[in-house]
Amino acid sequence: MALNLIKLCVGCESVEHLEEWIGRRLREKEARGEPPEHFHTTRMVPKRVEDLTGEGSLYWVIKGIVQCRQRLLEIRPFRDGEGISRCHLVLEPKVVRTEFQPRRPFQGWRYLERKDAPADMASGSESARMPPELRRELTELGLL
Repeated sequence: MALNLIKLCVGCESVEHLEEWIGRRLREKEARGEPPEHFHTTRMVPKRVEDLTGEGSLYWVIKGIVQCRQRLLEIRPFRDGEGISRCHLVLEPKVVRTEFQPRRPFQGWRYLERKDAPADMASGSESARMPPELRRELTELGLL
């Protein structure tokens, strides 16, 4: 059974901003001779690892709306320099835009069942051609 995570993308203004940040981080890693992999560090380690990896994704909430996802490749628990348990959520660098889905703020990450996850946005669809700000306004008004 595929399971997903959902998390706030704190400090991110848009999907484009997230894509730029990922690209910059990967280039920096390559310049330092590190493996060019993309991961997000979190404090809590998910318990349902087998359900998350493979077909699961991390859905990003940007400005109060789920707007995109990244496929979750691996979960790597570790202890930081202070001995605190953390984990790397290893993500596919490709960002997949989704249909907008409003979300209230929350802390950390949450599990997101497949049935509750927004669908991927079909390329060439009417909403894909719409400017993001217009889509956001229409979603907030409940018209999309």
